[in-house]
Amino acid sequence: MTKFQRLKRILFGILMILVAGVMVEFANDAYMVILVFIGWGFMVSGIGSMFYYFTMARFMVGGRRALYIGVILMDFGIITMSLSDVPGMYVLLYLAILHAFAGVIEILRARETMKNGSKHFKLKLSHGIIDVLLAICCIVFIKNTKIAVFIYSFGLLYSGIMYVISGFRRTAMLQYIP
Repeated sequence: MTKFQRLKRILFGILMILVAGVMVEFANDAYMVILVFIGWGFMVSGIGSMFYYFTMARFMVGGRRALYIGVILMDFGIITMSLSDVPGMYVLLYLAILHAFAGVIEILRARETMKNGSKHFKLKLSHGIIDVLLAICCIVFIKNTKIAVFIYSFGLLYSGIMYVISGFRRTAMLQYIP
C-alpha cells in the first residue's frame, strides 16, 4: 500500500467515525440519512463498476461480469433510496439482510485466508462476526426504528476503526534481487 492509499484509508476511517457520532447525536432525524448513505454507496459503486466495464472490462475475458455487477448494485441503490415511504420494520429487515450477507462473506474470506496459511485472517473474521451480530440485533429490535440508527452507527464506527487500523498495518515489501 502506498503512503497516499494509507492516508486515504485513515482519513476515510476518521470520516466514518465522525459521521457515526453525528448520527448518534441526531438519532431522530438520522433514519433517512442512513437510507441515503446506503443508497448512494450502492449507486456510486454500481456506476464505478459500469464505468470500469465501458472503459476497460469489455475488452477482457469475463469483463461482462463487471457490467452485470454494476447494474445490480445500481438497482440496489435505487431500491434503497426509494424505501423512504416503507415502514421502519422493513428497513430494519433490509439492514439485517445486508449485515448478515456482508458478515457471512467476510467469515468465508477469513476461512479461505486461514486455509491458505496466512496469519492475517483475524481482522476479517472479527469484522464478519460483528456484522452477523449487528444483523441479529436488527432482527431482535425490529419494532424500534430508532435502534436502526444506533445499529448502523455502531457498524459505521466499527468499520471506521477497521479502516484506521488497516491503514496503519504493515504490508510486506517484496524486493527484486537479481
